[in-house]
Amino acid sequence: MTQNSKPLHDLTVAELAGQLRAREVSAVEAAQHFLARAASHASLGAYLAMDDEVTLAQARAADARLAAGSAGPLEGVPMAHKDIFVTKDFPSTAGSRMLEGYRSPFDATVVRKLAESGVVTLGKLNCDEFAMGSANENSAYHPVRNPWDLTRVPGGSSGGSAAAVAARLVPAATGTDTGGSIRQPASFCGITGIKPTYGRASRYGMIAFASSLDQGGPMARTAEDCALLLTAMCGPDPDRDSTSLDVPAEDFTRSLNDSLDGLRIGVPKEFFGEGLAPDVRATVDAALEEYQKLGAKLVEITLPRTELSIPVYYIIAPAEASSNLSRFDGVKFGHRAKNYADLVDMYKKTRAEGFGDEVKRRIMIGTYVLSHGYYDAYYLQAQKIRRMIADDFQQAFRFCDVIAGPVAPTVAWKLGGHGNDPLADYLADIFTLPASLAGLPGMSVPAGFGEGGMPVGLQLIGNYFLEAKLLNLAHQLQQVTDFHSRKPEGV
Repeated sequence: MTQNSKPLHDLTVAELAGQLRAREVSAVEAAQHFLARAASHASLGAYLAMDDEVTLAQARAADARLAAGSAGPLEGVPMAHKDIFVTKDFPSTAGSRMLEGYRSPFDATVVRKLAESGVVTLGKLNCDEFAMGSANENSAYHPVRNPWDLTRVPGGSSGGSAAAVAARLVPAATGTDTGGSIRQPASFCGITGIKPTYGRASRYGMIAFASSLDQGGPMARTAEDCALLLTAMCGPDPDRDSTSLDVPAEDFTRSLNDSLDGLRIGVPKEFFGEGLAPDVRATVDAALEEYQKLGAKLVEITLPRTELSIPVYYIIAPAEASSNLSRFDGVKFGHRAKNYADLVDMYKKTRAEGFGDEVKRRIMIGTYVLSHGYYDAYYLQAQKIRRMIADDFQQAFRFCDVIAGPVAPTVAWKLGGHGNDPLADYLADIFTLPASLAGLPGMSVPAGFGEGGMPVGLQLIGNYFLEAKLLNLAHQLQQVTDFHSRKPEGV
């Protein structure tokens, strides 16, 4: 317990950082507390790797810097990383048997930058294999359970990150968003998560799924925490990531208290049509009413190609996955089949054994759409429509400052609820895919609860480089609601 009798795990990142700086609690004490909580909630399946010795060594080093007055802005704050980011001190598997036990010789840039800000790493968090999934049921090791209802999914692919933050196993975590994999699990687990503009955070050391879409971002309980973490994570990385934008790092906390008077919030009519569950719609509508009370204006807009985002994404993303995952052949690193007749047989058996069903499915789709005779008909057409989707957003931003709507059509479904129907998972991404295809920043902020008492997130989408505006919007909502501070029973 802290001096104000609030348990350490109920402190936000900002609160914990303040207590660490004031020496009210030590980094070692914080690390020990969260390591113990992770061990006591192992049944959630959130973690894939932990190492108490590594974590406590980092915590002791943080305490030394705090004592010397040379602490970083997040000095001593415990955090965990989605197992799609490579790390020197922990295994990096991408949730796949293909990389079981793999140790990277370097840290991902995002991991390194957070460490430089003082973060103490608790371990690696479960995820859908190679970040391919919307439920975290595609992990090769075990599924993650939603702490609000252990019979439901936490969302994916960053489900381990979302569940760990929601269950107070860690104050914050990294996630990655290719088609909604930060926003959707944040919504399903009742936490805050933001995907910055594509290229804002370096992809170096992030095991690639779809290179033109993958983007890392923070997941925490509050918008203020996400702003602090995003400030540490972002910045140019020209020597290591050719898609890193030459945009200086900035302080994303600077606009958290800006007035919303006169702000125009665009509400896409395509996000509120058939397929949106009534409980989700009612919750989102209530959140939009709160914004009106804060001085914002609602403006109806149209994003006419929303429905096309699903076929476009599931052509482009598998095509890039087919190319990216070709490196996993058993030759240089990762799994290698034990019994094979020749080199080609080794390739076949290695990939058959190492990859799960969903990864194989997407590789096959991607290889097909890139093959001779189909490239022009599928891949090239998808790229053209992708540009049109991006243009739709720019047209919409002529009439509004930000866009708001649901993150997903429903609350989290039951584990195994989509059975062997991958299309059901794909359709759940309908509201998150457009912003990903356009490379725009987007976030999920807790907006209330729907069927079964399950969390519902409000999605906020901004124009390029307007992360601070989104974080301000989320922060203002969290000043007048308490959904972000509520926690599952037993936690």
